[in-house]
Amino acid sequence: MKTLYKFILKSYAGPFVMTFFIAMFVFFMMFIFKYIDDFVGKGLSFSILSELFFYFSLTTIPMALPLAILLSSLMTFGNLGEHYELTAMKSAGFSLQKIMTPLIYTSIIIAIGAFYFSNNILPFTNLKAGSLLYDVRESKPALLFKEGVFNNSLDGFSIRIGKKEYDGKTLREILIYDHRDMQGNNIVLAAKSGKMEETADKMYLVLTLKDGVSYKELPNNNSKDINRRPMIRDKFQERIINFDLSEFKMSRTNEDLFKNNYQMLNILQLRQTIDSLNKKLEKRKINFTKQLKQSYYAKSFNLLATSDTTNKNENDTISFSQYSKGQQLSIIEIATNTVRSAKAYSESIWDEQETEEYSKLKYQVEWHRKFTLSIACIVLFFIGAPLGAIIRKGGLGMPVVISVVFFIIFHILSITGEKLAKEGEIPVYQGMWLATAILLPIGVFLTYKATTDSSLFDSNAYIEKLKKIFSFMQRPSSNS
Repeated sequence: MKTLYKFILKSYAGPFVMTFFIAMFVFFMMFIFKYIDDFVGKGLSFSILSELFFYFSLTTIPMALPLAILLSSLMTFGNLGEHYELTAMKSAGFSLQKIMTPLIYTSIIIAIGAFYFSNNILPFTNLKAGSLLYDVRESKPALLFKEGVFNNSLDGFSIRIGKKEYDGKTLREILIYDHRDMQGNNIVLAAKSGKMEETADKMYLVLTLKDGVSYKELPNNNSKDINRRPMIRDKFQERIINFDLSEFKMSRTNEDLFKNNYQMLNILQLRQTIDSLNKKLEKRKINFTKQLKQSYYAKSFNLLATSDTTNKNENDTISFSQYSKGQQLSIIEIATNTVRSAKAYSESIWDEQETEEYSKLKYQVEWHRKFTLSIACIVLFFIGAPLGAIIRKGGLGMPVVISVVFFIIFHILSITGEKLAKEGEIPVYQGMWLATAILLPIGVFLTYKATTDSSLFDSNAYIEKLKKIFSFMQRPSSNS
């Protein structure tokens, strides 16, 4: 028995590892294509890119793990069936459930590991990846000079380079407009050649101009002739200009600004946040009722009742018609303003309430997601393993096609349920467990079919059944 289980586990380990890393690579490339525009032209260092790619590769595990389990289990049992090894095991008296036993335990262990990863490691990974991606997005593009094009990246300067030599440092036909005085193009520098280098700490760009001339237009203090302006023309053999590059360096944001995001919390923190939001929502409802009564209803009605109490007893009832025309207009204006204020206050509270409710739904969705990943691993195993035993095809052909179909179904159901839950259309638990609730019966059905050696994909079996149905329908009745 131990030898058999070792053989099955060995047959499963290779496809699982291979499909897991292939799935991670596919989802990682999707990430690259999604955020490629945020990386290009930023001059990011290799260490920053490596750190970012490492964290985002870890965030692909929740997507890659269920697909890897589905595909590897299908491939394993497909290979066993294709090489008649599964038939030999059944001939030796082993049932399909017995053959699946070591992989069932393996799937449970993987599911427990997936829960630990989702609850403890993934929040930290999301925090690191999210904060780093934010910094990359906010950083300015790298300072790149193109021939014949003005570059306005440096604050206060507009620079055009006629030609750049192959060494990337030597420049020809340089034209610089200095706008630092905020007086237009009053300072212009032109040089036949120059050299551009960064300092050792890469905080400054040193531009050495050679054989050039500068023009500076001075303000006209002569009020009689406003069209004439004095100008200073200065020739130079060499001039050095230092540009500050600190604004082009990516700065790291404090991660505490992101740590309360719902994707960066574990189960305990999510539960505490949800409880806090529930108390906050309940308190807002109570305060809303009190505020509405005290600020709008009670005061306005007291004001109306005491608008004219001259020579009136406390128990006397004053009708609206008893007031003068001016008092009636005043009462109507007071009532109108009160209703408008109450309406504006109610709408603002309603908007705040909706925002808090939407935020609470996102935390609840994330809380359920911690468990759905683990359960999905087990459910998809019970779909892949019996399917492999039924179709009896290994390799990366038919198993890949079937796995992709089932994974797409699982993914669509998960996304649909999550969206409906976040929008409040259905309860959160129904939306998050929708995919599991639909695929679990399919897994039970396929396991039953594989156990009974049913020809699920045998077209001849369905044709025979259709022939029997048609022959029964065409059979003449006994009364005719």
